[in-house]
Amino acid sequence: MAAKLLDGKALALKIKEGLLAEINSLRDKRKNSPRLVSVQVGENPASEVYLKSQRKNAEALGIDYSLEKLDAKASQDDLIKVIDKLSRKASVSGLIVQMPLPQHIDAKAISRYISPLKDVEAVHPQNMGEIVFGRAGICPCTAAACMELLNSIDSLDLYGKEAVVVGHSEIVGKPLALLLLNKFVTTTVCHIATGERGTLPDFVKRAEILIVACGKPGLIKGDWIKEGAIVIDVGINRVDGKIVGDVEFDRAQEKASYITPVPGGVGPLTVAMLMKNVVEAFKLQA
Repeated sequence: MAAKLLDGKALALKIKEGLLAEINSLRDKRKNSPRLVSVQVGENPASEVYLKSQRKNAEALGIDYSLEKLDAKASQDDLIKVIDKLSRKASVSGLIVQMPLPQHIDAKAISRYISPLKDVEAVHPQNMGEIVFGRAGICPCTAAACMELLNSIDSLDLYGKEAVVVGHSEIVGKPLALLLLNKFVTTTVCHIATGERGTLPDFVKRAEILIVACGKPGLIKGDWIKEGAIVIDVGINRVDGKIVGDVEFDRAQEKASYITPVPGGVGPLTVAMLMKNVVEAFKLQA
């Protein structure tokens, strides 16, 4: 029996409907609206797609949106000055710096200059640290999207389940592992060294919940999937003109109980979680 699809589009729509009502209520009470500002240094095709999605979703929800563009040759100090200016503006509710940044700019260093209260991607060390203590108000968007997908499964009790996260990035794998641990999920994190050692299949085969975020098409073979597992594929890769994930979808769907499609799974929900973070930041600053 084929796995049920975890429909990120439908879940995102439900979340945005709730946000629209909340934003309208907040506007009536406070006589102003949340405002999101994106900062981009140089040009990047992948960033352009995300920027268009940000603007489209923000405008649909009544969130004011603007883009600050810097030349690709702008220095790290130039970027810090812009971030500092925006962080100090009372009218700015949320601030996001588009990745990737040019190689001469240290992205990790930049994250420290965003006001934690306006850090709607939760990249500031303070917001990351709050996840460790299980009290995060704002979480990294993609990691939060994965948790929303799991929470949408009515029959799922996370307590004691065995999860494997493949990928240990600062914006997905690491915070996601912490979010799972906070729900008392037994969590293993795999990465490039796991693959090089040749033990990745062994870990994947044990996973009752498998979340993959590597950006490598077909990395996870369908035959590795445990019968009845829940599979969340964060990967977005273009292969022969098609968008595919990190998991061999067709075979994995035969073995899993639930699986995300690519596209249409995590992606739409990530943008919805960004908008949710903007509203949360707006409330925190009040």
